[in-house]
Amino acid sequence: MFDVDWMGLLTREVLRERGAALIAESCAWAVGLSDRPHYRRRSGRVAPSGLTVGERAANGQPLGGAEDGRVDLEDARPGSFPDALNMIGPDGRLEAERFDDEVLVPFVAETCRVAGERARTTRRADWAELAHDLGEDPADVADVVRAGGWEAPLRIDAEHLVLAALRDVPLIEAEAEGLPLSLVRAAEAATRAAAPAPAPVPDDSLAGALFLARAALEESGCTVPVRPADADLLLAALGDAGLEPDEVSSVLPHLPVEEQTITRIAATLAQR
Repeated sequence: MFDVDWMGLLTREVLRERGAALIAESCAWAVGLSDRPHYRRRSGRVAPSGLTVGERAANGQPLGGAEDGRVDLEDARPGSFPDALNMIGPDGRLEAERFDDEVLVPFVAETCRVAGERARTTRRADWAELAHDLGEDPADVADVVRAGGWEAPLRIDAEHLVLAALRDVPLIEAEAEGLPLSLVRAAEAATRAAAPAPAPVPDDSLAGALFLARAALEESGCTVPVRPADADLLLAALGDAGLEPDEVSSVLPHLPVEEQTITRIAATLAQR
């Protein structure tokens, strides 16, 4: 009896549904390519051609080269999005490889996850049987998807989808289309970078010292988070609570204390 890879079919179905989003992400990725220096290989070495990518595209000059390019992209229209994929960067790496890593891989991984979540909800029995065959917990979609190996073939489908949609689209037009989403992605990245790092999880052995430290902080009268100006006051309160210097150093990262305050207390302890 013929065994249909229903999950593989489902991943392709979800990819088609998310096709517009993939094209949008591809255009957003292309933003800024026109402003970069164009590189080509001369006598085996990568060197600037003397023009920007956008200038070469505007002049109708090909961006990719036969020496480094991919066979399936050799016929790309000069100055088009696929032609840009076929060019090399300053490190000699093909832009198509960077596009694969930065766009296709994460997009396909998310597509497979979405398909897995749908299968777990709409085809519970089939999903449970599939997970069992793969030796994975059906509740862990990520592990089932990873074990199933659907990402690699789906990445090929995703690339074909992009190249078909942007086959003859000039790079400058793809960049213009992707600019709004590119700005959103840049804002998201800035927000993530500005977010404070999560507080470290305290070790179980610190439970007693941490209990005393929190009680001492509440009774110290310090403003929370504790500012550097109150470092000595906090240190005195922790000492009065019976904490040893090494315990103070261990519990401080788990208290609402500014980084500069921790630095000042550490300096004071080092002088003792």
